[in-house]
Amino acid sequence: MSACCPACGTTVLAGEAFCEQCGQDLAAAGHSGSCTACGSAAVGSDGYCENCGMLQPTGRDHAETEVETSAGVTDRGLRHSKNEDAMALVTAGPGTVIGVVCDGVSTSSRPEEASQAAADMAALTLAKRIAEGEDAATATREAVAMAARAVAAAARPGEDAPACTYVSAVAAGRHVTVAWVGDSRAYWLGAHPALLTEDDAAPGTHMLTAWLGADAGEVVPHVREFTTDGPGLVLLCSDGLWNYYPEPEALAAAALDDTPVAAARRLVRMANDAGGQDNITVVLIPFGQGDAGDATVAFPKERSG
Repeated sequence: MSACCPACGTTVLAGEAFCEQCGQDLAAAGHSGSCTACGSAAVGSDGYCENCGMLQPTGRDHAETEVETSAGVTDRGLRHSKNEDAMALVTAGPGTVIGVVCDGVSTSSRPEEASQAAADMAALTLAKRIAEGEDAATATREAVAMAARAVAAAARPGEDAPACTYVSAVAAGRHVTVAWVGDSRAYWLGAHPALLTEDDAAPGTHMLTAWLGADAGEVVPHVREFTTDGPGLVLLCSDGLWNYYPEPEALAAAALDDTPVAAARRLVRMANDAGGQDNITVVLIPFGQGDAGDATVAFPKERSG
């Protein structure tokens, strides 16, 4: 998982204890958050919720990140022994937020490594290229290519190649660039909620037709750019959420009118309450907050390749 140093804003990677730029103690800067089961803020120092008694997950089992006004939450769910999802949330200068969600393919080898490598590489590439002045669509295509190479490089002889899905968003002002490979999704949540992506999967199944990995062949991401007129949220999520709540209207009803981090926690809890059969990752990026008028989404013709 990638995030930003809370002291200086420099991009930091999963597992780093200190910011290389300013020396901030990243562990000390974290926060315990609320109970992942019931949402209560009464979590004791022993890790147990004082309201429902649930022992809170640690490390990658459950992680939260906030960058500016955006937020991400990833959770192992109730059925899996480990969290094979990964997320990244970083900035690329004032007013530009980058979110990435990757879902490791459970039937592949070391899917948690694939998703982490892809999310970290994509976030770093996007932040660097956009800060250098590259347009979001071009930077996004390069980021997906770099993420695909990172996952392919993790393959080992004699085992199935690690693999994952990919979805990202670059939000700047009223402009958002979305890209995906696989069945992780992006939604627009506003006055007129909408699904922004189309699953790379056989109709009516979860059988992927595109993914990142050494056995994926040529990876050609779908890239869409749109603008909004009015306030709303871009939601990036793995199928651990949308398996239970695929309709944009239901997601909007749960996410709007709250802070992004509170809304992300609520969506994760909803998926767990519905069964928690898979890992769950939610990234919410708000923009246009306080603008007048209804929110609309206008897509130009999709450009691929």
